[in-house]
Amino acid sequence: MGDSFFTCCYVPPPPPGQEEPPRSRHADVMALHISPDRRFLIFFDFDETIVDETSDDMVVQAAPGQYLPDWLKDTYQPGRYNEYMQRVLAYLAEQGVTESDIRSVMEKMPATPGMLGLFQFLRSRPAQDFEVVLVSDANSFFIESWLRRAGVRQLFHRIFTNPATFNKDGRLVLRPFHSHDCQRCPDNMCKQAVVRDYVARRTQERGRPYQQVFYVGDGANDFCPALALGPQDVAFPRRDFPMHRLITEIHEATPGAFKAVTVPWASAEEVIQRLRRLVVE
Repeated sequence: MGDSFFTCCYVPPPPPGQEEPPRSRHADVMALHISPDRRFLIFFDFDETIVDETSDDMVVQAAPGQYLPDWLKDTYQPGRYNEYMQRVLAYLAEQGVTESDIRSVMEKMPATPGMLGLFQFLRSRPAQDFEVVLVSDANSFFIESWLRRAGVRQLFHRIFTNPATFNKDGRLVLRPFHSHDCQRCPDNMCKQAVVRDYVARRTQERGRPYQQVFYVGDGANDFCPALALGPQDVAFPRRDFPMHRLITEIHEATPGAFKAVTVPWASAEEVIQRLRRLVVE
């Protein structure tokens, strides 16, 4: 997965809601090591956690008539969604949908309630407080488009997602993030594997563990990484979404199996309130 780096050539980011200027590829490649002093590590999912939509569904708005033909939708197989989206993106390119068309759709996705306020809170904290990481089964183009338009890209020290780049024919080519053996997760990404690897590597680099690890998510594939959290950590599942329901079920079926403190949220303001108490303790 590469070393953990922070973006080089840092300039003060604009307030949330104000678009960031595009950076050169050189600036994206050159990077500084993340400070080893940060006390807390916080992971975010993207779809229906940061944005109040599913980006894979939203991209259909760029298609002619804003729908996909039945023959294409019928090719979906459970657990192989990444491969299905590769076919969707190929179809969009065949229909003349451009990079600009797709970016425009992504940029219009609304943030979930209170999320931009949460980002502002994280950015307002001293540099030694939060290391912020995004883990998503969407793709790099969708995510980067939205984060830059919202003016929050530089908040994130690392983004782990399925790589997606445009080829010379103008097609957005999507690739799987990795392969794994987890039976809970889709073939292309196990978020628990990502979280475990990142925490272990960063702990070794820092020479000490984080005081606490937080995970903010919504979906069934966010339940798997939350299982890796310890009793001192906090899971923030979006209230009444699959992650929250699965945590509730495991608490009832196997008390003690899910170790992290659970703080459901409907608005990210509730996440801010909990984090504000924790950082002053």
